[in-house]
Amino acid sequence: MTQTATAPPLAAGEYVLEPSHTQVGFLARHLMVSKVRGNFEKFEGKITVGETLAVSGVEVTIDVASLNSRDEKRDTHLRSAEFFDVEKYPTMTFGSTAVTAAAGGHFAVTGDLTVRDQTHPVTLDVEYLGAEKTPWGTAVAVVSGSAEIDREQWGLTWNVALESGGVLVSKKIQLEIEAEIVPAPAAA
Repeated sequence: MTQTATAPPLAAGEYVLEPSHTQVGFLARHLMVSKVRGNFEKFEGKITVGETLAVSGVEVTIDVASLNSRDEKRDTHLRSAEFFDVEKYPTMTFGSTAVTAAAGGHFAVTGDLTVRDQTHPVTLDVEYLGAEKTPWGTAVAVVSGSAEIDREQWGLTWNVALESGGVLVSKKIQLEIEAEIVPAPAAA
């Protein structure tokens, strides 16, 4: 997320996620074969780009109740105590602990993901896609990130066994982030 030989430069400074052009999503297998996607509609994030990757980082807070998988019954179940328990744990957070260059212009952003008050390390594969200026003069940078996690590490263990020997909901969940980031507003 700073200058490298394989990615365009992004100036050092503080940035934030631009919510109307950012998607924080997930993908799970249903019945072991089909893919179900969802996203979180409310979140905020701060990206610090330092002079080096060693002093760069990311902090994100997600409103778990804002999840949307396009099925009201499923979303109500996901918000319940059997999954996210949003009454008790309304947010999940990610705070990076290291940002390192990876192959092909990608970055490994390692950090602590906290869900249901349980914290475990996760490494996101992040690709810096470039920067552009909008027709209204706003500077925008774009990143894409993903990681595969085992939801059971965070106590998300609800499931139903299938006659075939599989389960209703996969243990492995793919996290998917497509983000536009903009310079943080100046402090008042």
